[in-house]
Amino acid sequence: MAEWWSIEVFHADLPARRWKDSYEDALIEAALANGVLEWEWHEHRTGVVLELKFHDDAAWEAFRALPAVRAALDAAPDPVNGLIIYRGRGGSSGARRPRRRGPKPSAGALARTQPEEERRLDVMEASPPESPDLVRTGAPGTAPPPGL
Repeated sequence: MAEWWSIEVFHADLPARRWKDSYEDALIEAALANGVLEWEWHEHRTGVVLELKFHDDAAWEAFRALPAVRAALDAAPDPVNGLIIYRGRGGSSGARRPRRRGPKPSAGALARTQPEEERRLDVMEASPPESPDLVRTGAPGTAPPPGL
């Protein structure tokens, strides 16, 4: 049974369109050599998608294992966070509405509390605190007044 597979590349430091222009011929040639039935490229605002339809999983795995394909996938603008490979069609064929930008609503449900400013005490300061209860009266060396 024929299956669709998708390779989705997102924009990063370089646009995904440049990646597509560089590796399009090598990827399609490798797919044709491994029995691809159909293929389609889709460009959207967050990147590009290559959809490939193979006879079976073995044909897909043979395509995926080719050095030219591995080199193209390694050369994606962000091969760690900007490359998704999955079974099925992707890109514009999935949702009826475009994806929302930003975090999911559940991720930002509560606002974080702001850290309080740290209070520091300067222990090297030699002057006593300014409190009327602690002020001594009289000349130095004399006894304090009664009650202190």
